Amino acid sequence: MGQEKLQLLALGNVTIKDDFWSKYTKLVTKEIIPYQWEALNDRVEDAEPSHCIENFKVAAGLKEGTFHGFVFQDSDLAKWLEAVAYSLSYEPNEELEKLADEAIDLIGMAQEEDGYLNTHFTILMPDKKFCNLKEGHELYTSGHFMEAAVAYYKVTGKDKLLKIMEKNADLICEVFNRPRYKNAVPGHEEIELALVKMYEVTGKKAYLDMAKEFIDRRGTEPNYLVTEHEREDYVDIFRDPNPFNPLYSQCHKPVREQDTAEGHAVRAVYLYSAMADIAYEYQDKSLMDACEALYNNIVKKRMYITGGIGSSGAYERFTTDYDLPNDRNYAETCASIGLAMFTRRMAQITGDAKYIDTMERALINTVLSGIAMDGKSFFYVNPLEVWPNNCLDHTSMAHVKPVRQKWFGCACCPPNIARTLSSLGEYIWFKTSDSIWLNLFVAGAIEGEINGIPTRLEVKTKFPFDSNVEIKVTARESVKGRLYIRIPSYAKDPVLRIGGKDVKLKIEKGYGVIEETFKDQVINLSFDMPAHFVYANPEVRENVGKTAIVKGPLVYCLESIDNGENLSNIYVDTSKPLVEEYREDILGGVRTIKAKGKRLKASDWKGDDLYSREPVGLKDVDLTLVPYCNWGNRGSGEMMVWIKEC
Repeated sequence: MGQEKLQLLALGNVTIKDDFWSKYTKLVTKEIIPYQWEALNDRVEDAEPSHCIENFKVAAGLKEGTFHGFVFQDSDLAKWLEAVAYSLSYEPNEELEKLADEAIDLIGMAQEEDGYLNTHFTILMPDKKFCNLKEGHELYTSGHFMEAAVAYYKVTGKDKLLKIMEKNADLICEVFNRPRYKNAVPGHEEIELALVKMYEVTGKKAYLDMAKEFIDRRGTEPNYLVTEHEREDYVDIFRDPNPFNPLYSQCHKPVREQDTAEGHAVRAVYLYSAMADIAYEYQDKSLMDACEALYNNIVKKRMYITGGIGSSGAYERFTTDYDLPNDRNYAETCASIGLAMFTRRMAQITGDAKYIDTMERALINTVLSGIAMDGKSFFYVNPLEVWPNNCLDHTSMAHVKPVRQKWFGCACCPPNIARTLSSLGEYIWFKTSDSIWLNLFVAGAIEGEINGIPTRLEVKTKFPFDSNVEIKVTARESVKGRLYIRIPSYAKDPVLRIGGKDVKLKIEKGYGVIEETFKDQVINLSFDMPAHFVYANPEVRENVGKTAIVKGPLVYCLESIDNGENLSNIYVDTSKPLVEEYREDILGGVRTIKAKGKRLKASDWKGDDLYSREPVGLKDVDLTLVPYCNWGNRGSGEMMVWIKEC
């Protein structure tokens, strides 16, 4: 805990020119942000309406009307603004900045005199503010606007939104230190990590202390969220007839005693992110130990191979160890974004690359699966197996969509993806005063410093389809420092060269450490990363007798467009080698994987009986797999990650 926390690089100093990631990042300003602005204004044809901007106009008194949508609808605008801020750091756009400024003006007009900001309660329930923390999402929404305010201020230097949110944060600190709210905590965590960000920018210790208070109070007795409904001023928002389960909101026990990931997956990882922040700021070992225990439970017992978390569509939650169904899981896109946020923080605090392995898995598989390759449709839920015909409303499969949706009534995921893609540079690199850390192999460059000397690092790579990485270091003058290059857990036989000469690789916590006097160096890292079969722990009942195919961090899948209908009839032959083939004609250029397998001979089935005593034979087939993150971009069809083994 005593080591220096690794810092993020300013996004304006990061350039991404990568064959893989740029397919998405280039869409942020060109397609994703404009499209989402249209959605927030209810101008996307045949999409579920947002009502978001409309609600702000009503709350601001600019038009007559009422509130529409979910109680947390405001947060979609906050995440959109955060995405705008990040994008402006590396792609200035006067028109977009003007649009964002106008949106901020609208937010200011909707804010109440005392700093309160929430259009649902301002319009519908002005006398019921903070009367249902369990369901009201007021603090969650404020948290997202605080994150947006910090990002916008850092990039543009404009402080209007920051001042709006300082006023709001001051109100929250005052209200939640009143005796009436002595043990109060938010139902949906987010405000905690946001208050830490506000503290970092404003220097107001009260914000950090309030974040710690919310963490310390959670799960203690008397349990505010459990007893809140007994209060005279309580207002029932969701009208859920089921009794409140403390596990759902991670308030079943004090956070330092929690060692299994429970409840709503997004809430959980937002909480864990804040716990990591507070653990570092207060050098709280017990809190850090809890973070480590929770991380271990997720990655060893409750996480999908794709980095998805949350195995149940009911309450979007974690269930029990090894319960990882493939065709009806939830694995919300926001949950994997939250997992990436949590693991990035853990890596910053510990300098341990194991967290980056998990972060990368979540980002490159589930987060990218959540958005179409044109940036204009989205998955909320990310299953590992899809049969479109049984994705029926009013069934246990209702939450699974076989095609990405233009928008959602509950649209937390699309703007969350936007802010994540636009801030990708914060996941690629870390820094300290005398060192630079490369986490993700993404082609591009940074302008940084080592011991105060301006230093440029340029990365060339075709990762994740190729595992050769070249790093060119150019310093203004000779400077002694360190470069840390992550050596992923999947990297086999890594070789490091400096100036064309092999160098003994020194590895610390999963990072290759290069201590040099830098001036003009070319560093090459290469390792083997062949496609291979992966098997699940036998406790994962869903995957017994099945295998998945992985290359580096990329999980691969079968799609019916390549392999025919009824993928469940397919078996893969694990005794035969896998063959990699780069295809320019598929999905904008991807490395496909060819496998040998068997398929049930449907022609052997006699008649139309549902059951028979006669077995069905098998025939040889060639299988084609594509990256899971790209599935569903060639029309509706079946998809499968885990394949029966023959």
